[in-house]
Amino acid sequence: MQIKQLNPTTPSSRHKISICKNLLSKNNSLIKNLLKTLPRNSGRSSITGHITVRHKGAGCKKRYRWIDFQNNESHFILITICYDPYRKAFISLVFDLTKHVFKFVINVEKLYPGSLVFFGKHLSDLKLGYRTWLKKIPSGSLVNSLSPKLGSKALYARASGGFCQLLQKNKRFLRVKLSSNKIIHVSTDAVATLGVISNTVQKKISIGKAGTRRLQGFRPSTRGIAMNPVDHPHGGRTNGGRPSVTPWALPTKGKPTVNKKKVLI
Repeated sequence: MQIKQLNPTTPSSRHKISICKNLLSKNNSLIKNLLKTLPRNSGRSSITGHITVRHKGAGCKKRYRWIDFQNNESHFILITICYDPYRKAFISLVFDLTKHVFKFVINVEKLYPGSLVFFGKHLSDLKLGYRTWLKKIPSGSLVNSLSPKLGSKALYARASGGFCQLLQKNKRFLRVKLSSNKIIHVSTDAVATLGVISNTVQKKISIGKAGTRRLQGFRPSTRGIAMNPVDHPHGGRTNGGRPSVTPWALPTKGKPTVNKKKVLI
């Protein structure tokens, strides 16, 4: 996909950079039964109505596309490439030649309609978009939608432009490098897809105005220092160099978020 920069005819379009989506499929009757309406709570409790998640609310209506991260052996033919409002990456509408059903899968970069995609353990050759056991893939390859164990859903490299790199293969485990440069050990039964996730130019876009963010379902966020002392620890403009905390006085910067006791093998 190519990016386009609008002419500055209005203040909102002066800095707006978007993606040209002319090649994406639009009104397609084949996917109506694959769409699902999710309940909208707007960040509030469905029982009390109190705000439980801040900065969420309003936004345009959108329907969820159920993505198939299956690890069963099958083969597909790619029909169209579609937009998914719930994720940054594009998705592909494929037809399962074994079960004769339509499904959604994450689209791989440089994979176009008409391509054949195979999922299986025993593949004669490996091509872009093929999904197989990670131990069957050569070392140094870029993969996505990594399932650390057989039967589990994809946990790593699912966002636009995301990928993992297979560094080393062993009889007991496999070493994989994530996009964050972190190296993890996964089981020899791990499953992954060859290639890089589509929409690699997503990081270059600029929404141009705050109204676009509101249409995406995000509400404004107020700085803590602009509040009163009863509303936030930073309130009253007298924080005196206090470290950044949440409204409940929990640290927000510098605190480790990784559980060291959790070992993924």
